[in-house]
Amino acid sequence: MRHLLLSILGLLLLSTLSGCGYNTMQANEEAVIAAWGNVESSYQRRNDLIPNLVEVVKGYAKHEADTLKAVTEARAKVGSMQLSKEVINDPAALTRFQQNQGELSSALSRLMVVAEKYPDLKANQNFLDLQKQLEGTENRINVARERYNKTVQTFNTSIRTFPNSMTNSLLLHLKRKEPFKAEEGAKTAPKVKF
Repeated sequence: MRHLLLSILGLLLLSTLSGCGYNTMQANEEAVIAAWGNVESSYQRRNDLIPNLVEVVKGYAKHEADTLKAVTEARAKVGSMQLSKEVINDPAALTRFQQNQGELSSALSRLMVVAEKYPDLKANQNFLDLQKQLEGTENRINVARERYNKTVQTFNTSIRTFPNSMTNSLLLHLKRKEPFKAEEGAKTAPKVKF
């Protein structure tokens, strides 16, 4: 009789746990971690392209040293950040990551403006290939960030809705993840002058 009672309690506990969201929250957190890995991978691809781009431009624009230096320094700053999956649990670290990436994007934009001044450079096949690869990489970064934000939204919702919120507060203690946010000043449209 005792064995039968324990079996019934076990089945009751098991059926209760299946509706508590424990596994769902775990799976959602793993999806956030995987999506973050894709974000990092996309940024790494861009980081890997930059030295080649700088070298090609250097050959044509020797007196544009300030712009080339800005790109190189921004890339070094991004490369010096020690990233781990913990960055998704630390809003301040995620903000620093975004700021450093924003500085690099800005420096790359200035580099592309410099390239416009040199018709021979714009016609150089290596430069054109690198420019296309960089444009494709920027698109990949954007897609990876959007997917990351979507998985963060799913995860955050899963830990905050009932009955998952009870399971999380009692067993898991998972913290809300931070999504990517717009860069500072992104709400203001750039001024175009003719």
